[in-house]
Amino acid sequence: MRSPQVEAAGGLPREVTVYEVGPRDGLQNEKTVVPAATKVEFIRRLEAAGLGSIETTSFVPAAWVPQMGDAEEVLGALGPAGVGRRRPVLVPNLRGLDRAAALGVQAIAVFGSATESFAQRNLNRTVAESLDMFAPVVERARTEGMWVRAYVSMCFGDPWEGPVPIAQVADVAERMMDLGCDELSLGDTIGVGTTGHVHALLETLGRRGIGPERVAVHFHDTYGQALANTMAALRDGVTVVDAAAGGLGGCPYAKSATGNLATEDLLWALHGAGVRTGVDLEALVAVSAWMAGQLGRPSPSRVVRALTGA
Repeated sequence: MRSPQVEAAGGLPREVTVYEVGPRDGLQNEKTVVPAATKVEFIRRLEAAGLGSIETTSFVPAAWVPQMGDAEEVLGALGPAGVGRRRPVLVPNLRGLDRAAALGVQAIAVFGSATESFAQRNLNRTVAESLDMFAPVVERARTEGMWVRAYVSMCFGDPWEGPVPIAQVADVAERMMDLGCDELSLGDTIGVGTTGHVHALLETLGRRGIGPERVAVHFHDTYGQALANTMAALRDGVTVVDAAAGGLGGCPYAKSATGNLATEDLLWALHGAGVRTGVDLEALVAVSAWMAGQLGRPSPSRVVRALTGA
């Protein structure tokens, strides 16, 4: 299988952690429910390809996101390998945390919004009310020794409110991190961000005491900017990137949002620039081609399509 010619690129970190979101964010918007056994096989194949951080599922009510209604079944089938520190799950509230903790989960994520419109649609709460909901979740998780990630969505634009002021995003991000979270993931939920916007937001967060070593980036590719925005963030010191194998994903509450940055597209760029990821690109392409077959459609990833002839 063809691989990129390696020519070291200046200004990039030597190593990047890929935070794989395919099993959770990638599959949550599928119209047809993917069987739990298929999800389990998907996660195991991702692990075998070298991905060390895989968000496996979400403990939200099935009425909210039917695709994630089998969280207990998926983690139960994975066994201890499915609940380690680097196998996070999404939890919305204390009830979700109870369910996750009962299975031995050691890493969780909470999902907030930089805008009031999305907070209402996603959580049926204001931004302030959602932070109040997250506070006891994070506190108890930390007390129990869990690793906690904070997602902030709509960081670069909102389909109902339009442009989102950088100061507004930074305010919410700061309040989320003040709860005691270990890592902040900045979400471009509708894929409208550009490189200058990325730099300006990271710069503002740095002035608030949230440096790039505590930040991950999560770009959707609606306008074809996900990879460019990611590389811009890496040059600003970020070393954790959210991506979905095969470019899976979207957002059930933001209809204009297309798939996540494809993990394979990210790997092609990073490996070609001499950046280590620990992930086997050829193996991952095979995983995504297999998953595309399970879903009955071609992979959105350009690299997957180029290397498989799909």
